[in-house]
Amino acid sequence: QVQLVESGGGLVQPGGSLRLSCAASGFTLDYKAIGWFRQAPGKEREGVSCINNNDGSTYYADSVKGRFIISTNNAQNTVYLQMNGLKPEDTADYYCAADLHPNYDCSDIKRLYGMDYWGIGTLVTVSS
Repeated sequence: QVQLVESGGGLVQPGGSLRLSCAASGFTLDYKAIGWFRQAPGKEREGVSCINNNDGSTYYADSVKGRFIISTNNAQNTVYLQMNGLKPEDTADYYCAADLHPNYDCSDIKRLYGMDYWGIGTLVTVSS
């Protein structure tokens, strides 16, 4: 059974850091793409970052570029999203999703394209 489980969300002050985890089971992350998405109250879901473990390519939305880092630990079958310099506008439910096609273009998360499996999300709140 394919499953994605996010963890690591919580309350953090502006300027702080959090590391989100996306643990995969039922399949291996090799040659797959994992995307991170977020949805704030009253707003549409947006693609934040993506890593394609087939070729190592990554993508970051302009709003998080330079602050967030995505990485994969193949031994733990887990993808991480290190979030630094957090801002109140980063407050949202964060979801990870997997696309099983090795040729997935990570920039397609801008259009919310693809992604075969989704986690249930973890809440990140940035507030003083």
